[in-house]
Amino acid sequence: MRTRMRGWRWRRNSLRRRSDVVEAWTALIVVVLLFAGAPLVGAAVGRWAYDTARATQTAQRAGRHLVPAVPVEDAPAAAPSTEGGRRPLYPVKVRWTEPGKGTRTTLAEVPAGSRRGDRVEVWLDAEGRGVAPPPTDAAVWQHALAAGVWAAGGAAGAVLLGRTVIGRVAERHRMAEWEAEWARTGPDWGRRTA
Repeated sequence: MRTRMRGWRWRRNSLRRRSDVVEAWTALIVVVLLFAGAPLVGAAVGRWAYDTARATQTAQRAGRHLVPAVPVEDAPAAAPSTEGGRRPLYPVKVRWTEPGKGTRTTLAEVPAGSRRGDRVEVWLDAEGRGVAPPPTDAAVWQHALAAGVWAAGGAAGAVLLGRTVIGRVAERHRMAEWEAEWARTGPDWGRRTA
């Protein structure tokens, strides 16, 4: 029958080595860092990513505007979709009327399958060039969540890697301590006593 002693590394006993104490404290620190530190890192990075993406979204919305336009040529037909029901956008030449400047043309992204002469809405910058639409609120949240999850995972991975390194160093020290003690007690071990 085998008995397990819980917490033996924390109590004073003749079998406990300095490396055992280091491993016990390391295990405690790893638990705290995994369950408190990694989520905090993920939340902080996610918040930073959200603020950055939101500022980018606001700047892009201020510098871009949506105008009604008419494609001058047909857009390619949509391929079987892997984008979850959204129609992909393709760059084609479009024509629109700008107040005070007359009719203008540019290359802009229109939904797949748009035909020549259809009415579409395109995003333009201040110079009248076709640009991608600004990120949606869902895209901002997805960016923030992805950054937070990756940061938390990276922090957890770094903690576990550090734990592995410290465990191996502690194991080497433990073996050296046992070797030194055996060198002191080993010669007496094989002697016969009467």
